[in-house]
Amino acid sequence: MGKLELLQTLTGHVGRVWSAAWHPTGTVFASCGEDKTVRVWAQSEAGDRWAAQTVLTDGQSRTIRDVAWSYCGQYLASASFDTTVAIWDRKSGEFECNATLEGHDNEVKSVTWSRSGSLLATCSRDKSVWIWEIHHAPDQEDEYECVAVLNGHTQDVKKVCWHPHDDLLASASYDNTIRLYRQDPADNEWEMLDPLESHTSTVWSIAFDATGRRLASCSEDHTVKLWQRYGPDNTLGIPCPAQSAVWKCVCTLAGYHTRSVYDLDWCKRTGLLATACGDDMVRVFRETSDSDPNEPTFELVAAVEAHTQDVNKVAWHPHTPGTLLTTSDDGEIKLWQYNETD
Repeated sequence: MGKLELLQTLTGHVGRVWSAAWHPTGTVFASCGEDKTVRVWAQSEAGDRWAAQTVLTDGQSRTIRDVAWSYCGQYLASASFDTTVAIWDRKSGEFECNATLEGHDNEVKSVTWSRSGSLLATCSRDKSVWIWEIHHAPDQEDEYECVAVLNGHTQDVKKVCWHPHDDLLASASYDNTIRLYRQDPADNEWEMLDPLESHTSTVWSIAFDATGRRLASCSEDHTVKLWQRYGPDNTLGIPCPAQSAVWKCVCTLAGYHTRSVYDLDWCKRTGLLATACGDDMVRVFRETSDSDPNEPTFELVAAVEAHTQDVNKVAWHPHTPGTLLTTSDDGEIKLWQYNETD
């Protein structure tokens, strides 16, 4: 078993804090919320406390639902209910909004950068997923071109997430499904793969593990499901039409959460899986030592009443094992440290 120890509570946002994202270096993170602001938090020189460094207030006119840093760390994207995505950079030394992406017909719910850095994905209440190509040129403004509008979902799309190594995109929706998208090498057009169906209600969030061979999803149905990729060379005899990889649900974590599970994150360092729940709790799961790779089993190793209202976000630190960031409807951001106990 383990324990989550509270390191620090951060306040400043007015109203619910929807999301937060670590900078790739782990020395900075950004948060966003109902107050239409993005806050950038930095660590003290001693490395033991966090404080607001910058408040970005002039980018968007309604609730900001999600933030995401590019892998290079030079750009910060924020997705808003005002139907736009703002792209911030600090080329001038201060954070400035140097691009606003428009096109969605309704609230933008999520934004994510590809590992390659050349692609950005967004999703919206308008039921669509958009893929944007980024064109960087020396001494010129960056250009963002929409290269695909994907309409595979039949309801509000809640989350988009890129594969950690490949240009493979996943999305989660109010229609109870997960969709995967990839570029067809023959014509460079983006194609939708077969939907992943197993949840019985809204899929709120998704996260790949460090290898990219597993995907975790969480839902209004109070469960977490784990999906595994099988290629044409799999030894289990799982059919792979057209020699393409397929994803199968290999594990369901049920009976642990008493309300909707709004977010989850897979630690790239430790393999721990954290969940954010509508029962104000944060839970941490670990794969058991005797787990079958094709029928994995996970155990609950820590649970804490983290906030006084719904927990909206969990995000593991990119480098420090066990450090976890959480945000909530209660307006607070909290930093935790997970430690093993005897």
